[in-house]
Amino acid sequence: MHPDGHALARTARAIIGDNLYMTLATADDAGRPWPTPVYFAAINDRQFVWVSSPEARHSQNLATRPDVGIVVFDSHVPIGTGQGVYMSAVAGLVPGDAVSRCLEVFSRSCEERGGRPWSADAVGPEAGLRLFSATASERWILDSHDRRIAVPFDVAPT
Repeated sequence: MHPDGHALARTARAIIGDNLYMTLATADDAGRPWPTPVYFAAINDRQFVWVSSPEARHSQNLATRPDVGIVVFDSHVPIGTGQGVYMSAVAGLVPGDAVSRCLEVFSRSCEERGGRPWSADAVGPEAGLRLFSATASERWILDSHDRRIAVPFDVAPT
């Protein structure tokens, strides 16, 4: 672990907590990339949920290739001062037994940030939208020379 794993983990948590959108990088079955910004809610430091149409290109890509890249960053900071959290993850539809818990987190996040509440009816087969999640397996922050610094997941907040 990096000597300052606690500081890195705090930085990652702050970036994730302070931002509304993540860029989800998917690829189709031929490997053609497709990045998409999505509003997200964080369940914890490694699991993220969002709502999308199953017909959206990124959703279609997830159906055949669940490995994704994610970056969360603030695009409003001055040039040269930005910081992001980069992640490798596996993503897909939220399984039926987890929909209630994930939807509760997503809906609460939306309401706290000025959006509307979400119900199970809004992400069901009749609604045309589904609840998706991604679980990160690795994450990094870049240093001043654009080198990746691994950020541990198992560091408790201090």
